[in-house]
Amino acid sequence: MSRVLVIPDVHLKPCIFDEADKVDKSSYEDIVVLGDLVDDWGKGNDLGAYEETLNRAAEFGKEHGESLWCYGNHDVSYLWDTMESGYSVQARLTAIEGITKLERILEDRYKFVHRIDNVLFSHAGVTETFVLHSCGYHVKEIDDILAKINRMGKQELWRDSSPIWARPQADFYRMFRDDLFYQVVGHTPVEEPLDACGVLTLDLFSTYSNGDPYGNQKLYIVDTLTRKFEEAKVES
Repeated sequence: MSRVLVIPDVHLKPCIFDEADKVDKSSYEDIVVLGDLVDDWGKGNDLGAYEETLNRAAEFGKEHGESLWCYGNHDVSYLWDTMESGYSVQARLTAIEGITKLERILEDRYKFVHRIDNVLFSHAGVTETFVLHSCGYHVKEIDDILAKINRMGKQELWRDSSPIWARPQADFYRMFRDDLFYQVVGHTPVEEPLDACGVLTLDLFSTYSNGDPYGNQKLYIVDTLTRKFEEAKVES
């Protein structure tokens, strides 16, 4: 059993790491960062925001050696040189340098999917369609499946059903072995935690294009045994 402090999509808001540092450390055992550290509305030219965010992420990764990190679609778009919505040509080299530095610090703590007990943590969710098409029917054991996913690259993962792109909240994907595994994801902005069909969505720090917040701007702790979640109490 583990109580996990979940840090959802950051999108150039390093203050989220500061908020996480204010959470009572006795209230959780693990930390999972769900990805999408970079890119945000109207900040493509703000190289300082990219540098500050990625430097803060590196500091946080060093300070919290127990933390597990997930790649998001915005993060790997720079590593894979694949443009998408929000991609900044101007910030490309800054993003690559910062994410590569983070990879060196985190080593095997930086993956597409992490498993704690029977809870899967990823940026967008592990769908049944993706596993069957990309791993095949012959791979049965969950650890073998996750190991295979975590070795994948652009060719396999740059698709709608993958753990960096899926939107089960809108597209009605069946999640992988949903009778056994619970999943915690970011990627899709929600106003409040959305717990539906075995998926808990916690992308709560997003904004509208004008900068107004979309989401309650709160962090949550997930219990991997009871599959219950609660607001993380942040000290003022």
